[in-house]
Amino acid sequence: MKKLFRILPVILFLQAGFAQQRQAPAYPLVTHDPYFSIWSFTDEINASPTKHWTGTDQSMLGLIKVDGKTYRFLGKESVSYKDILPASDSKPYQVKITETDPGSDWKKTDYDDSGWSMAKAPFGDNDNAATSWKSSDLWYRRTFDLSEVPSGELFLKLHHDDNVKVYINGEEVYQCECWTNEFKYYEITKTIQQKLKEKGNVLAIHVRNTAGGRWLDAGITEKIEPQNKAVAARQKSLDMSATQTTYSLECGPVDVDLTFTSPLLMEDLDLFARPVSYISVKTRPTDGKPHKVQVYFGASSALASDSPGQPIIAETSSTGTLSYLKAGTEEQPVLEKKGDNLRIDWGYMYVAAPKTAGVSQNITSDREAIDNFVSVKNSGKSETGGKQLMLNTIFPEEKITSEKEHLILLGYDDIYSIQYFEQNLRPWWNKDGKNTIGKELDKAYTEYAEVIKKCSDFDSDLRKKAAAAGGEKYAKLCEIGYRQSIAAHKLVESPDGELLFLSKENFSNGCINTVDVTYPSAPLYLMYNPRLMGGMLTGIFHYTESGRYNEPFPAHDIGTYPKANGVVYGEPMPVEESGNMIILTAAIARAEGNANYAKKHWKTLTTWANYLADKGFDPGNQLCTDDFAGHLARNANLSVKAIVALGCYGYLADQLGHKDVAKKYTAMAKGMTKKWMALADAGDHYALTFDDKNTWSQKYNLVWDKVLDLDLFPEKVYQKEIAWYLKNQNKYGLPLDNRSDYTKSDWILWTATLTDSGASFRKLANPVYTFATETKDRVPMSDWHFTSSGDVRGFQARSVVGGYFIKLLEDKWRK
Repeated sequence: MKKLFRILPVILFLQAGFAQQRQAPAYPLVTHDPYFSIWSFTDEINASPTKHWTGTDQSMLGLIKVDGKTYRFLGKESVSYKDILPASDSKPYQVKITETDPGSDWKKTDYDDSGWSMAKAPFGDNDNAATSWKSSDLWYRRTFDLSEVPSGELFLKLHHDDNVKVYINGEEVYQCECWTNEFKYYEITKTIQQKLKEKGNVLAIHVRNTAGGRWLDAGITEKIEPQNKAVAARQKSLDMSATQTTYSLECGPVDVDLTFTSPLLMEDLDLFARPVSYISVKTRPTDGKPHKVQVYFGASSALASDSPGQPIIAETSSTGTLSYLKAGTEEQPVLEKKGDNLRIDWGYMYVAAPKTAGVSQNITSDREAIDNFVSVKNSGKSETGGKQLMLNTIFPEEKITSEKEHLILLGYDDIYSIQYFEQNLRPWWNKDGKNTIGKELDKAYTEYAEVIKKCSDFDSDLRKKAAAAGGEKYAKLCEIGYRQSIAAHKLVESPDGELLFLSKENFSNGCINTVDVTYPSAPLYLMYNPRLMGGMLTGIFHYTESGRYNEPFPAHDIGTYPKANGVVYGEPMPVEESGNMIILTAAIARAEGNANYAKKHWKTLTTWANYLADKGFDPGNQLCTDDFAGHLARNANLSVKAIVALGCYGYLADQLGHKDVAKKYTAMAKGMTKKWMALADAGDHYALTFDDKNTWSQKYNLVWDKVLDLDLFPEKVYQKEIAWYLKNQNKYGLPLDNRSDYTKSDWILWTATLTDSGASFRKLANPVYTFATETKDRVPMSDWHFTSSGDVRGFQARSVVGGYFIKLLEDKWRK
């Protein structure tokens, strides 16, 4: 008996732990483009609010009543804040400012600021600022009254760049030598709160610019805790595949199977571009008895706003087969904003459900939604406007004895998606302006069973092939990368009728169509639809060929998302971008079996190839795609890129029948290879730079020589490097080079593909999956992390994880 008691806790521990088994740092739920992208940042789907990839709450809530008891199976009630003194995202305001040092008393309530200027907030040096601030220092004084002094928890709401000191009524509230890229909330102590009065309060701020951008906006809020009126369901399992994320949860005697499907199948671009995801809620008794069940789904209007303070308009309507709820901002600033840490605040979100008897939909404040469902207070009326609304769908109560499915469709019509050289472009699904989101929702509903089967078949095939190529952990990395990479792009058609598949450089700098982001992302799209690969290059070709960009090398980018009006990055990367564009054009030719795409751009490719022939072999002090590591002269890996690119140009010339050109450039590349091997040789490895044999780096650019069968570098180069890498990696992966402990996980997978040994590939690739399942930073997969600690160094939700598919691509092309 004692032995049984010792075993039982182990069994219970394993059962409880099963639901906690981690498969990714964060989980894609609804993923279509950089704006319509909702994630769970926790392993349990009901342990936190669902979020936009940037980390801002975009709440989806799922509740179920089982025999009158309410369980929460999706999401969690968000903490909310009531404005005491609004920041500009809630309400426009003016404030006294000066850029001249006012002395020591400026923060006191009785200070005379009559000589200061009155100006509109926010303050900064970009297009989103109401008042331009370009000096080193800004002093801010905001006098305010209160109808009554609040008694709840107060917080300073602050967005600043850079160093800041904040005072209320002369008392310091907060200071930091740092910067933020969004509003943060900082507790105001009771001591300071007690000094607030009904008349004549002053919020005083000094912000100093030390580098980069400038920004200041602030307010005061009162914290409102969620009511938590529903019991959290117990999650039993989680499975993430390429296009679907599925959870099983226990709600008393009834289980809920919750499945999110974003049908991003590249073989069908109309389906791929349709901005509609499926949310399936299947309920089934587990005890063989009938139970009364009622299902609720709510989606916050935050899906259609950049910040919680924006006024929303909402309505209910229907199509031929569906009832739906619609919400969007009053302002509708279509394509007016650009930048990195932004959510969309134009266009409209849609929550649709079948016109099944008894299904009801309404719109309430987010505070009322749960209470109305739990307490059966639904009046049937809907709000038509307000802030922080909840779009509610309530299925009828039914007595179930077997499985019952409840289907919700979540869609988004952004009206216009991209500004392309001053011309606004509609989304691909409505490129001619003759379609409607209602038709797309109806089509999605009609095709539901067919689409789910296609997704399941695709997911199974991908998992099987990836496991065969690189092992089970590699297959899971591909599943992590699939939706994330796609959702960092937008599919549109250019004014010339060309397909454009434009990336956003998420949490990097917000650039659109960055060449050195396209380059690592490429394997996924070469694998499944090279037309999309062409759509990632066409904007860069057009920028040069239209005469807008006149350098003998490609631009780094064509703007800041979603405005593709011309390069914004401060410094070009001539060898990097020239090499990337030529290599990827050759890869398209390999994927399509012809060089037609290259033929369209042959003159431009020739200009770039000639630049590499002159400058590429021994690069000067240039940036490369790893620009975060700084400038580097005589970069051996960048030299490899130039050599491989010249080999690719020779390959393309041969495909197009330019035999003399092909012979010349192939010979040039092979001659450079021999020189490279001598210059970079550091004995048992090849160096980071030609002039320092005590260095090393990943030579990930070599992978295209292997994958494209260019036969430039001998096998012994790969073998020497792989042997070195296996001796120098850490728990969470192989460092990028000897300069730092950090790495880029996309490059690790490229480097690992240099070996033909399955065991060696797994030794290099598997630590990336270890990072994904052990890092404490719960954000969509970062491609830049420390290899000893597993901490994220920067970046998240970027498209470059499409690079994980390089091994699969090699397997496909070798067969």
